[in-house]
Amino acid sequence: MPSRLSNRTLTLDEPLHDYLLTYGVRESPAQQALREMTRTHEWAVMQICPEQGAFMQMFVRILGARRAIEVGVFTGYSTLCVAQALPGDGYLLACDISDEYTRLGRPHWQQAGVAHKIDLRLAPAIETLDASLAAGQAEQFDFAFIDADKVNYDAYYERCLALLRVGGVIAVDNVLWNGAVTRPAETESTAALQALNRKLHADSRIDLSMLPIGDGLTLARKR
Repeated sequence: MPSRLSNRTLTLDEPLHDYLLTYGVRESPAQQALREMTRTHEWAVMQICPEQGAFMQMFVRILGARRAIEVGVFTGYSTLCVAQALPGDGYLLACDISDEYTRLGRPHWQQAGVAHKIDLRLAPAIETLDASLAAGQAEQFDFAFIDADKVNYDAYYERCLALLRVGGVIAVDNVLWNGAVTRPAETESTAALQALNRKLHADSRIDLSMLPIGDGLTLARKR
């Protein structure tokens, strides 16, 4: 008889989380350097955790993705994770509005030898995604990662879904929002996440899995 049943997700205390990072994550030197640099940034909480980066890399490889989208780059750790998982001729459309933040990651993309895969567009992501659709790129992408301003998540989701091929996957970050999604919304961001979570749960266009990794990660596979 097992001493502990595994019918729900473990709560990770610090020693167990450290163990996870020690034995469950393989970071390149560029990833390690970029993550450590971002740790001291005033908005460091916006960076995904290393175990989420490792999961996304594995998922991109399993998916066999060649063309990907990222909405929300920040200092570029998640960008680096995805770009490293793409093949040598892979393509990552990276959308952000901040030259200040993305500039911090670019040397690390170069260090990792993946900068040639990354097409960084400094403009509102809706404009960039709309331009891709207008250029005839609907159903031309394999994977998308959404991690930007929450009030526009639904708009990003709809455009990414149109850009994805059948069988492609959208990963949506922060869907648990530190637990705030379970309570009456006190901010626009919380309300937007609650609305999107309800929408995706009922969306017959996708297959759905919400994972308690990082701050919550939803995987939506286009049917």
